[in-house]
Amino acid sequence: MSKKVSITLDDEVLSFVDRLASNRSSFINDVLLKEKQRILRKELEDAYKEQSCDPAFQEEMSVWDVAVGDGLNA
Repeated sequence: MSKKVSITLDDEVLSFVDRLASNRSSFINDVLLKEKQRILRKELEDAYKEQSCDPAFQEEMSVWDVAVGDGLNA
């Protein structure tokens, strides 16, 4: 779903957009979606780093690591 919004761009930014894209909306949407993905990846990376330093989480994972392989050779 899309919403029509009105935004104000600096002249320099608008010139940049017009130079690179024939469709302003599409270009701006693509740029913002890429930025959203970059931020989400960074948040995920930070969460993984936090988990790797959490002794309680590591203990829990070691229990699951043992359970995952339980009975596979049977």
